Amino acid sequence: MKPPVFEYASPATVAEAVRLLAARGGNAKVIAGGQSLMPMLNFRLAAPELLVDLKHLKDLGGIHIDDAGVRLGAKVRWCDIEADQRLQSAHPLLCEAIKSVAHYQIRNRGTVGGSLAHADPSAEMPGVAVTCEARMTIVGPAGTRSETADAFFTGPLQTSLEPDEILTEVALPPWPHARRWAFLEFARRKGDFAMAGVALYYDLDEAGQIANVHVGAIGIADRPVRLAEVEVALNGQRLDDRLIATAAKVARDSVDPPTDIHAPGAYRRALVATLLGRGLKKSAARGV
Repeated sequence: MKPPVFEYASPATVAEAVRLLAARGGNAKVIAGGQSLMPMLNFRLAAPELLVDLKHLKDLGGIHIDDAGVRLGAKVRWCDIEADQRLQSAHPLLCEAIKSVAHYQIRNRGTVGGSLAHADPSAEMPGVAVTCEARMTIVGPAGTRSETADAFFTGPLQTSLEPDEILTEVALPPWPHARRWAFLEFARRKGDFAMAGVALYYDLDEAGQIANVHVGAIGIADRPVRLAEVEVALNGQRLDDRLIATAAKVARDSVDPPTDIHAPGAYRRALVATLLGRGLKKSAARGV
């Protein structure tokens, strides 16, 4: 199918892009890599009057790493993350998650900001953002504001972005060198959206007990979610096979995934438990 007729603009600054969006009263869309938007246009799931292309906004690119953590410009592509060797130590969970993003062609064009703004419940970057308590920087007519990842995602393909706002950057907190972590997902075919996925990390205190555990899941709700009950079960404990089995059971009992054409809810529930168990074992092995 072909997309509907639309006008096209390629602003030189973020301020100009915001003005263009505001002038259309909700009938304009931002395009960066286009890997999510173009299929929606072709299937007539979106029909904006105007596409605002961000390709000339150089300020939205770049990967910045310092003591405050990792900041990714909205136009950073998946292949940029794969190519930046600093991220292997600055944020290995992010690097691992990106390996599961679609195929090479998509990773060569798809952007961080595009994925976050599209807000697919099964997408990897939104899952990482929620799990890691990322903060979004958003620019609109009223100026710049910051939003937590948890508040940013409001439903399936829905965010707190207003029609005249642009997501410009996502910031991930610092990553301690000794942190344990894992990312696993399962899809019918490599590159497909995950039926379910789990991202997790934790630190160990001086007694070797789990502290600051974060467990997130994708593909099981209308947005990426933290598994709070699993985190409670793990915090303050020493990781062993018994605890892993307990955490997996808590995960299975605490989620209520939807049923769709890809998988029944019960299957996804069991899948989350299996992925969590495997992820915890994998994270433990990183310290051996």
